[in-house]
Amino acid sequence: MAKTNPGRFFEDYTVGETIHHAVPRTVSGGERALYHALYPARHALYSSDEFARSCGLPASPLDDLAAFHVVFGKTVPDISLNALANLGYAEGRWLKPVYPGDTIHSTSEVIGLKQNSNGKSGVVWVRTKGRNQRAEVVLDYVRWVMVRKRDFDAPAPEVVIPDLAPALAASDLTIPDGLNFTNYDFTLAGEAHRWGDYEVGEKIDHVDGVTVEEAEHMMATRLWQNTAKVHFDIGSRPDGRRLIYGGHVISMARTLSFNGLANAQIIAGLNGGTHANPCYSGDTIKAWSEVLDRAETSAPGVGALRLRLVATKGGEAFTLKGEDGKYLPHVMLDLDYWALIPL
Repeated sequence: MAKTNPGRFFEDYTVGETIHHAVPRTVSGGERALYHALYPARHALYSSDEFARSCGLPASPLDDLAAFHVVFGKTVPDISLNALANLGYAEGRWLKPVYPGDTIHSTSEVIGLKQNSNGKSGVVWVRTKGRNQRAEVVLDYVRWVMVRKRDFDAPAPEVVIPDLAPALAASDLTIPDGLNFTNYDFTLAGEAHRWGDYEVGEKIDHVDGVTVEEAEHMMATRLWQNTAKVHFDIGSRPDGRRLIYGGHVISMARTLSFNGLANAQIIAGLNGGTHANPCYSGDTIKAWSEVLDRAETSAPGVGALRLRLVATKGGEAFTLKGEDGKYLPHVMLDLDYWALIPL
């Protein structure tokens, strides 16, 4: 009797089922140190307990994207082990900060299925929730992936495509308990720009670039216990190349955005995201941002910016799509998110 798990294929999913993902993860200061070494993240709220306390939090939380990677990594063996591509994200909300010592586990509900016309794969939509040891939801998001079929002759399921919001309203965002930016120290944060200094439509070239290396990518992917074959096994792709984990690109682009958005401290919402083109070892990631919207919040001194974050490998800054509406070949990531920033 086989003891090993080959992972799920497209025909193994049913709309409405809930999948409880294995191996909860207790996070520590080690995750923060390694996250900062890999990217290297510099936002002050996630670097200093004292800075976080001055902003009304009990201590410095784990970076929002590090929390995302932990929750996401738990889902891979059940959702995307046999995926051909991770296609997009929507309706993501960070609901509770994750602190060192918290234990995180994940569940996913299948909310949509659609077989591709070639009959060899299909798209699976899931809503994933990450919870802490108190059963509090810390993160809630939707993603969809293209998954191989095991049996090409298996009948296609009824098509169910979820109705997803194109973007979260600012009122949908959850502000961490106690957050207060009225005494915010701009000198320690690294830049003087506040909420009122940004205009809708403004674009920011983050200037710097980082060349991705195979070793650091594989270390990061292992850190998040992401077991997707395409990231490790050169035999899993026809071109014999390991695909860089899309979350690695997200974190690198977010880190690069510090230069120009150092005070966009907290990621509160994920409106949408597309991994437009693959990233491989040797590619140099650069980033630019566009301000899409602004809103005030109920928390003292706290505003919200809706930002488009674009990661590229070469190409001219601020270029995104061609005349045909398709992403240009140098665009790797198009991410739409809400960030909290001092007023």
